[in-house]
Amino acid sequence: MEKRIYNEQTGICYTLQGDYYLPDLSFPEQENKPIGLWGQRHLRYIKQHRKILYTNLLTNGKLNGYLADLDKQAEDMFFRLVKQMAEREGVTEQLKAGNQIEWVVRMNNIRNIVTEIVNTYLIYI
Repeated sequence: MEKRIYNEQTGICYTLQGDYYLPDLSFPEQENKPIGLWGQRHLRYIKQHRKILYTNLLTNGKLNGYLADLDKQAEDMFFRLVKQMAEREGVTEQLKAGNQIEWVVRMNNIRNIVTEIVNTYLIYI
C-alpha cells in the first residue's frame, strides 16, 4: 500500500495511518498576538460555554486576533472606568497622602466593582 495518495476530485492528499488513510488537513496561519488576562478569561469561557464560536474562530484562524482585540477593549474599559469611578467617589492623591489605608480600601473596592462590570459586559457574553 502507498503511504500517501492524492485525490484529484477533491484536491486532498491522504496519508496512511495504520490501516486507514486520513486527510492531510491543517489550520490556517494565525497572527501570534499576546493575549492578556481578559483574553484568557474569555477564551476559557468560550471553550466551555460557546463551543461553536470557539471552533469557528479556531478553524478560520481568527481566534488569536479576536482574543487580542477583546483583551485590549476590556483593558481600556477597565482603566477608563476605574479612573471615572475614583473621580466620582473622591478618591484622590490628597486622600492617598493623608490616609493611605482608606485610599487602598476604596481603590480595591472600585477595582472589584469595575472587574465585575467588565466581566459582565465583555468577557462572559
